[in-house]
This record gives sequence, structure tokens and C-alpha cells, in this order.
Amino acid sequence: MSGPTNGPPESVGAPAFAVFASGDGSNLQRFIDLTRAGNYPGRLTLVVSDRPECRAVARATSAGIPVRARDPRAFPDKAAYERAILLALEAHGVRWLVLAGYMRLLGPTLLEPYRDHIVNVHPSLLPAFPGKDAIGQARRAGVMFTGVTVHYVDEGIDTGLPIAQARVAVRPDDTAEALAARIHAVEHGLYPAVVADVLRGDDLS
Repeated sequence: MSGPTNGPPESVGAPAFAVFASGDGSNLQRFIDLTRAGNYPGRLTLVVSDRPECRAVARATSAGIPVRARDPRAFPDKAAYERAILLALEAHGVRWLVLAGYMRLLGPTLLEPYRDHIVNVHPSLLPAFPGKDAIGQARRAGVMFTGVTVHYVDEGIDTGLPIAQARVAVRPDDTAEALAARIHAVEHGLYPAVVADVLRGDDLS
């Protein structure tokens, strides 16, 4: 990629993807495990984080995956922060951005060159309960079901086109921790499977 208007780089072999994470990185770990197993249809070539001390960065470092982790406050503005990320993405041949607990809204510096090549996982059945604390929102609303949505990313907060969803029952005696554990278990199966599908489609295009 030579600039922010040229689109993602052409794939060479299996498409390269980067995982963006800000926290524990349990979904990242699934991608690490699956790509290490050798039969995943994509190459995890970079992990990006806005929190250098988070567990996700430690997971990537331990696995020997290149990491681009910088505090956004070290940059004059969001565009400068994202331009630095874009350079790292270019250097690692990244074609797809996979958001996995990344707690920042992407700006045009990343959205435009990767339009239709950015996916996210959200712990609710969108459009219900977008944004932060989706699990808490579901519990407070008293719904019988919530779930997981994998969707494309656009300018809004969890407003991109859904790709796949899975329901998770909310039990009367659920604690926040118990419900979160069941939702995360579903994420760990659904998200890598959906990403594999979009990577296979891209590799054939």
C-alpha cells in the first residue's frame, strides 16, 4: 500500500490480517492458536494495541507476533496516531483488520484504505445494546436472550453490516461474570469461523 487511498495490499498466498486489541486478548489468543495450527486461511502478521501494558500485547509478544502498541496520547491527534498504525500495517502486508476488544473508534485514516476489510465482534445481538457494557445493558433490560454479532466496521458505533449472529440465553440467576463467560465462549467459536470465511472469500477474489 503506498497511501491511504489505494486500498488494502494485494494478497500473496493466504491474506494477512492484523488483530486490534485493548484488553485481555482472549479472542486474540484464539487467532494465535488457530494460525499456529497451520490450517487457518489467513496469516496473523501484526497485533495493534492502544494500551502497551495490556494482556493482549503480552500474549502476542509471547507468541512471537509483531506488535504495534502505542499510547494515543503520545501523538498530537487521532489522525497522527492512525497514520503511524497505517505505516505498520503496510510494512506487514496487512489486508484485513480484525477488531477484538479494541476500545477506540476508527477514524477515516484507517477506515478509508480498509473499507469493507474491517470486522468486529460485539457481545450483543445488534442493533440491540451497541457501545460499551453491552452485557450490562442486556442484564439491566431484563431480556431473555442476548448474544454475539460479527459485523463489518463503518464510521458509527457498532452500526456496520452484520455478518453473523449467535444467541445466548440470559438466565434468571445469572451474574454478570457468568453471562460474560458464556458470551465469550460463543465469541471464541463464532468469530474465528466468520473471519476464516471472509478471508477465504478474499483469497478467491
